Amino acid sequence: MPSDFLNLIKLLRNGLIVSCQAPVDSPLHEPEIIAAIAQAAVNNGAVGVRIDTPNHIIAVRERLQVPIIGLWKQLIAGSDVYITPQFHHAAAIAKAGADIIAIDATTRNRPGDEKMADIIAQIHQELGKPVMADVDTIEAAKVAANAGADIIGTTLYGYTAATKHLSPPGWELLTQIVQHLDIPAICEGGISSPQVARKSLDLGAYAVVVGTAITGIDLQVKAYKSVLNAE
Repeated sequence: MPSDFLNLIKLLRNGLIVSCQAPVDSPLHEPEIIAAIAQAAVNNGAVGVRIDTPNHIIAVRERLQVPIIGLWKQLIAGSDVYITPQFHHAAAIAKAGADIIAIDATTRNRPGDEKMADIIAQIHQELGKPVMADVDTIEAAKVAANAGADIIGTTLYGYTAATKHLSPPGWELLTQIVQHLDIPAICEGGISSPQVARKSLDLGAYAVVVGTAITGIDLQVKAYKSVLNAE
């Protein structure tokens, strides 16, 4: 791993990364609002943020100097891959100011028949950025590591056909990555409290990503309402 990649990733070690995202139909889904949420997270100790879409990344970059893990969710017919599915999506978020490019690194077919290993190589060579590989299984993690990914995330555990019977956090997947791969493992998905985040680090996570539990106002309110209004 190049020294500049290593130095960047070291800034995340043992830290909290806050995923600052909102549903597209939410009033929070505005670049300035996402940037304000990200600023609040960093003001209170987050070591980095995870941001979706180029416009949101641009707004956050204008405010913050901490590492931005960038992604671009896209729903493309014929493929279940939606986190930065193609290289041109990666190029757009890199241009917007992302420091680390997050991509779907499952073994599912990608749009345009692009190959995950080729995308990682292009991101390294053409964009000069490290890659966070979002995976669902240890098999996918191994493939991504062999393809040159710089970080592995448990992000898609429980969200693919192969793992839909499982519920995040992906403790088992995290443990397998830590035990079998020499690569920083970031625990993401289902981190619902500070205590759960702490457990992630105790199990060997390099860092922890928390989203809905901190920034997911829409989903959190719906969850409370569903319980309070239950018959």
